[in-house]
Amino acid sequence: MNEERRGFLRKSFLGALGAGLATGMGAKAMAQAGPDDPAIIEKQIWQTTLGQPVAVKPYGEPSIYEKYLQRRQSPGLTAVDAASVSFAPLQGFFGIITPNGLHFERHHQGWYDIDPNKHRLMINGMVKKELVFTMDDLMRLPSTSKFHFIECGANTGMEWGNVAVPTVQYTHGMLSCCEFTGVPLSLLLEMAGADLKKGKYVLAEGNDGSGMTRTIPMEIALDDVMVAWAMNGEMLRPENGYPLRLVVPGVQGVSWVKWLRRIEVGDKPYGTKDEAVHYIDLMPDGTHRQYTTVQEVKSVITTPSGGQQLLTTGFYNISGLAWSGRGKIQRVDVSVDGGRNWSQARLESPIMDKCLTRFNIDWVWDGKPAILQSRAVDSTGHIQPMINALREVRGTRSIYHNNAIQSWKVDTNGEVSNVQVG
Repeated sequence: MNEERRGFLRKSFLGALGAGLATGMGAKAMAQAGPDDPAIIEKQIWQTTLGQPVAVKPYGEPSIYEKYLQRRQSPGLTAVDAASVSFAPLQGFFGIITPNGLHFERHHQGWYDIDPNKHRLMINGMVKKELVFTMDDLMRLPSTSKFHFIECGANTGMEWGNVAVPTVQYTHGMLSCCEFTGVPLSLLLEMAGADLKKGKYVLAEGNDGSGMTRTIPMEIALDDVMVAWAMNGEMLRPENGYPLRLVVPGVQGVSWVKWLRRIEVGDKPYGTKDEAVHYIDLMPDGTHRQYTTVQEVKSVITTPSGGQQLLTTGFYNISGLAWSGRGKIQRVDVSVDGGRNWSQARLESPIMDKCLTRFNIDWVWDGKPAILQSRAVDSTGHIQPMINALREVRGTRSIYHNNAIQSWKVDTNGEVSNVQVG
């Protein structure tokens, strides 16, 4: 931390403390503690007794005091639990990695805990030799591990129609970021002798009851697509596709086919039910934009964000996440006045390709109304748009691929709510 920032923080904290005393809030409102606090001067039970033994819980769990941080469903999104969504609590995350137990879920016919000994992956179609792999076959091949975000194409979809859902968990919670481990799909296609001259696409098929199938262009399949069995250092969770899923960096989550059972090489798009009826964009002229793939540059402030409350004036760290399916995040700007003025945020390392990037910026709240926004720019020069600019091109009847700037209103009482600006 440089001296200029140290001075800013010292001045901000002391200034806010003085303001608190002047308005009757006092030091207690600022720090909620003091040198005479019993929590610091009296012995606590955990200081005078033995703790729990080692491995009392063979698989670790969060503290009971963190039990509020959990995936949550949207009751109005679907009436069928097995074909629903659970949203990740972005407001409670730190850094860029999503814990496995809080990774968002999207199912089309529920999830299964499939016996890995009975699971198979087939490579067929326009290949010299059709291959069938067991999990043991796959895990003996050269593996790779990479960090990537996954975002459902419908993330932030409710914002298209001026539906201001209350929290960042519901506006942007169909988003997660993990380290995935597996074998490059290009290696499996090479082993099968895929026809790379005539074979322009691959079809990925899942092993669940919905028969999820997605067309993926061959140039993407040969780039950084992975057949993955692990996430954040352990085997995939059942709800995330155990024992095998496809990882398609930068592409909407529906193409990351779970419980992956088959890859077929073909010479044209397959037009399956999941890409001819669902996951298409209704344009203003009534046409459908089909086979949309890349998740465009996007960001969101996670704290302060909707549903939270600032307890007092003074210094705050505005923090959020930025990502792009086209590459790395190059810059994030933050506005506290609804987009009239912008300041450059700090990008926290590591900054990786098609991965979440954490940003932070210092802010002193003076108690007046404020509108917080973030605007990301990626390494290809794409800039995150305002909602009205996006609507001019895409209309208001879409569900998918909303990468507009998110606005959070801070009221004079400190309450933070979802608003749409510009």
